[in-house]
Order: sequence, then structure tokens, then C-alpha cells
Amino acid sequence: NSSESHNCAKSILTSDRLQIVVTLSQFFNETWEAANCANCLKNNSEGLSNSTVEFLDLFNKSLTCFEQNVQGQTIYLSPSNDTEVCKNCNETYRMLNDLYNNLQRLNRQGGESGYSAHLCIDVEDAMNITRKLWSRTFNCSVPCSDTVPVIAVSSFILFLPIVFYLSSFLHSKQKKRILILPKRIQSNASLVNIQEKYS
Repeated sequence: NSSESHNCAKSILTSDRLQIVVTLSQFFNETWEAANCANCLKNNSEGLSNSTVEFLDLFNKSLTCFEQNVQGQTIYLSPSNDTEVCKNCNETYRMLNDLYNNLQRLNRQGGESGYSAHLCIDVEDAMNITRKLWSRTFNCSVPCSDTVPVIAVSSFILFLPIVFYLSSFLHSKQKKRILILPKRIQSNASLVNIQEKYS
């Protein structure tokens, strides 16, 4: 009887004290949602989305390029400037980074998967690993090209108050102070002279 099948399934799933099947099902569903796994799939969840396949392909190419240019060294070394890796893998890394940024932008608008949220955890972890290898392990981060303009503008802004106060000092009219003796002092002096005459 179809009306009783739901109750039958419910009684079987919750028959034990721990309800292990229900607990595991909730755990996997929550993990799936927290990791945004649906964002790596097509709308009907039949397979990986085209953008995810393209990203993972570029990710594998980047790692292969890193390994080929390390030249027998172990990957997890102290940070050193591996110029071969930086020079030979720059284009692949930039393409991967640009694709990731585009995927983030598209995903905020609903993207290929139809879900508007973060990228799936596989894509985010792959990009984090690549960026860590590129910047920390191989020390390939390029210094900011805007350093000189920033220093110039900062110096100009810091110099403005000095120019302002100096120009206000030079262009203000300097008034000479003239001491005017009050009349009372003179009258007191004459009073003293009169007293001296009579004493």
C-alpha cells in the first residue's frame, strides 16, 4: 500500500536508538550545502559544469608546470625566488587566476549552476593551493607597480600644510607694534613732582 510506505520507511530509518541513517543523511546533506558542491555542477546535476572542467584543466596545467620547472627540488621548501617557475609558468598562472576571478563574478550573478553563492569548495581549495605555491613557496608575487605614484602623492599631501602656513606667513601684513603710554602715567608723574616741590 503506497499510503503506508512512507510510514514503513520512517519506522525502519528511526528504529534504532541512535538513528544512524538519519544522522548520516543530515550530515552529508549539510556538508554538501556548506561546501556549495552544487555550484560545480550543471543545472540538472548530470555532471561538472563547463567552467569547472575548464578551471580544473588549467589548475592541473599549472601544477604540472610548477613540477616541471622546480628541477628536482622538493616543492615545500622555504620561500625562495624560483625564477624558472616564475618565468615559465606566469602565463598559465595568470590565465588560472583570471578564470577564477571571472567565475567568482559570474557566480554572484547566478552562474552556470543556477545557484548564487560562493564557488564550490573544490574550486576554492584548488585556487588557494595554487596561490600559496605561487606566492609563498616560489616567491613569484610581483611587487606593486603603483608604488612610485603612491609615494609621490603621499609626499605632496604631507607637504601641503607646510606650503600653506609658509605662504600665509609671507603674504600676511606684518603690523608693527607701537607702544602707547597711557595718560594716567603722565599725570601720576606730575603729581609726584608737585609733592616733591611741597615737601
